[in-house]
Amino acid sequence: MADLSTTIAGIKSPNPFWLASAPPTDKEYNVVRAFKAGWGGVVWKTLGEDPPVVNVSSRYGALLDANRTMIGFNNIELITDRPLEVNLREIAAVKKAWPDRAVVVSLMAVMTEEAWAGLARRIAPTGADGIELNFGCPHGMCERGMGSAIGQVPEMVEQVTRWVKNATRLPVIVKLTPNITNVLWSAEAAKRGGADAVSLINTINSIASVDLDAMAPTPTVGGKGTHGGYCGPAVKPIALNMVAEIARNADTHGLPISGIGGIGNWRDAAEFIALGCGSVQVCTAAMVYGFRVVEDMIDGLSSWMDEKGYRTVEDFRGRAVGNVVNWNDLNMNFVTKAKIDKELCIDCGRCHIACEDTSHQAIRILAGVGKRLFEVVDEECVGCNLCAHVCPVPDCITMHEQANNLPYMTWPEHPQNPARILPPKAAE
Repeated sequence: MADLSTTIAGIKSPNPFWLASAPPTDKEYNVVRAFKAGWGGVVWKTLGEDPPVVNVSSRYGALLDANRTMIGFNNIELITDRPLEVNLREIAAVKKAWPDRAVVVSLMAVMTEEAWAGLARRIAPTGADGIELNFGCPHGMCERGMGSAIGQVPEMVEQVTRWVKNATRLPVIVKLTPNITNVLWSAEAAKRGGADAVSLINTINSIASVDLDAMAPTPTVGGKGTHGGYCGPAVKPIALNMVAEIARNADTHGLPISGIGGIGNWRDAAEFIALGCGSVQVCTAAMVYGFRVVEDMIDGLSSWMDEKGYRTVEDFRGRAVGNVVNWNDLNMNFVTKAKIDKELCIDCGRCHIACEDTSHQAIRILAGVGKRLFEVVDEECVGCNLCAHVCPVPDCITMHEQANNLPYMTWPEHPQNPARILPPKAAE
């Protein structure tokens, strides 16, 4: 059986699955139940200075698909609304009872050294394994000069990270906001400040929906609404891209990463790890399906690693990073075409409609016995994959590489590139 234990920024855990800072990690009762279910670590819901914040009702919004499966989740909840002393006492109790699990404590404060260093110094005696700086929450706290108000300014990210590093020997993880033009600016700032790792992504600024009766954004609070933090499966592609950018950037390559954003099963986790993450943080999936969702994650990741011959997480961590390239470095001579399995086809016609109306008119209809038959016109197919994506039958439409014996050629080398730099001519 594969070894799932991980170490990131010196923080050890029996498996890479941590609960992210959020309602599931806001008290001892929740965290103990999570550890009993098998979670390898938690990031305790963000602590702040007393007096505690005051939350509103209601707090959550959601984006559901036609089957009422949650594809996006939105919240306007703030940091912990429990007294600091209560949280610190419970963190110490949990860590003492569960020494093999990772307990990281999230922090948020106003932009002063006294506030950040003071909180960090109070956390150290609890025995916690590390500190996560919350520079990401895009609602409520940023209006008070905290959260993403700090995370969107690289100079402030660097300064706060340095303050906390100077105040404690605990590993410091900087949680980055996606609500920024270029995530590398804040990642590089965190590294300059001495961060031991970064975690991403925090939630995305959003309005989940509008209540057309109340004529207000959801969740509504007495007939009014506001923007909140978006998470869940819908944000995973954004998170993967930002993780990859940090993993392959020369200035941040090698900086440990804890991946967050739409992780709901073992495959999601494996994808984040393949892009360089040393742990993954989960929230929405646990809130929707309960703490025991981690059992499937552990079993699935372990089985897949056994199948692939990976003995440890390190055996495949970061393996996909080298294959993330700029568009200009892709092979212009690579050709792939769609192929339709006529036996599996159910004659719904979605591939034909999509290709005919919006793409390249590369699927024609043939007369069949009892049903229409669909066929790809290779001369017109550009290999865009749209037909495969809209087909409701698994493996009915597949993509196939076409051998052409042409060399790997990038756009800068392509003869149709007007900016192409020609190689120097040989001396005559």
